[in-house]
Amino acid sequence: MRARVRVEVEYLIALADLEAVPLTLGDEVTATARACYEGFDEDDASLIKTIETEGHGDYPATNHDVKAIEYFLRERLPAETHPWIHFGLTSEDVNNLAHRLLVRGAIEEVLGPELDTIQSTLESMARDYRDTPMLARTHGQPATPTTFGKELAVFASRLDRARERLDEAAADLAGKLAGASGTYAAHHAAFPDVDWRAFSRSFVEGLGFEHRALVTQINPGDDLAAVFDALRGINQALIDLDQDMWLYISDRYLGQEPAEGETGSSTMPHKVNPIDFENAEGNLAKANSDLGFLGDWITTSRLQRDLTDSTVKRNIGSALAHCLLGYGKTGDGLDSVVPNEAVMREDLSANPAVLAEAIQTVLRREGMADAYERVKTLTRGEALSLDALRTAIDALDIDEAVREELRSLTPAGYTGLADDLVDEL
Repeated sequence: MRARVRVEVEYLIALADLEAVPLTLGDEVTATARACYEGFDEDDASLIKTIETEGHGDYPATNHDVKAIEYFLRERLPAETHPWIHFGLTSEDVNNLAHRLLVRGAIEEVLGPELDTIQSTLESMARDYRDTPMLARTHGQPATPTTFGKELAVFASRLDRARERLDEAAADLAGKLAGASGTYAAHHAAFPDVDWRAFSRSFVEGLGFEHRALVTQINPGDDLAAVFDALRGINQALIDLDQDMWLYISDRYLGQEPAEGETGSSTMPHKVNPIDFENAEGNLAKANSDLGFLGDWITTSRLQRDLTDSTVKRNIGSALAHCLLGYGKTGDGLDSVVPNEAVMREDLSANPAVLAEAIQTVLRREGMADAYERVKTLTRGEALSLDALRTAIDALDIDEAVREELRSLTPAGYTGLADDLVDEL
């Protein structure tokens, strides 16, 4: 409602600036008009709803939300302005701009700061634990070692790229102001000498949006769909993060700082559950379901207009609220975990077979054509100790310098350039 009032007020002020329009507002009326949205409160919203559903004063119930905005402004502004409020407009001229004001505000003022916090936390943790060795798992099985910091840097990088995509989509939001079927017909009939296309472009761009010139009664929702798709990309990356953090907690790679007085289970007193990451995952999945539906639906309309898009757009706030909950809970989860470096090192020590990749690659370098096959026979599916692996290395017909090179390998030391990769941030 407040965003609609803002659009109507700024449109009225813009009309008054046209020489052809016999309306002069003056500083006092202009200030009063802008105060209608700058000071908009629950009482104002209640009055608008009353006008819509019950009627108010001389106005019968409108059963129309935008018409109720017009009558609300008549209650606040002098009589000479009344013919010009909502002049030549269709509801969608107001609504399309109001929705985009809200979506842009939600991204810039609400969701953006939450994402910035997650980004900052991930980057800080990546740098703090850049050289903390950890067993990597592919297909859930022990693979080659990595560092905890490098794995967090991957998510920080993904979030950064996804955030850029969101910012670009938000910057591309576009608005229309072209009348009942996108032809400026009413405006042109009243003032044929006014360049209404130029007026519309100036007005829409004045609200910070690109101008959409070719429209029906509605503003095609392709720009909003791009925003929703960008949000889904962010959410999917964070769902992946939440799931990995859940698994690291399950493997005891991460410990959790219990909240004072918190209960982890109604029957098992010892439990500290990863509820923040679980809550985040569920909310982000719900958000993505809603955002996917919205993006698909709002880009279609029968002929020049039907109301299906108007109905589903009322759920945009709900979808963004689930995003907000997911971001907050992801941040809470990250703030509560502490890497258990001892457990990480123990797991690495218990899996010396992860050195098989290094051994067969060095042997290939030395010209051993069947290096992969020989190491595979030795290690695949086998529970080897580091001593047994070194004994097998001693049996190889290779130069002594190469033998010492292979014997010096350790799971905790076989992390490649993982720590340096954090600098890619």
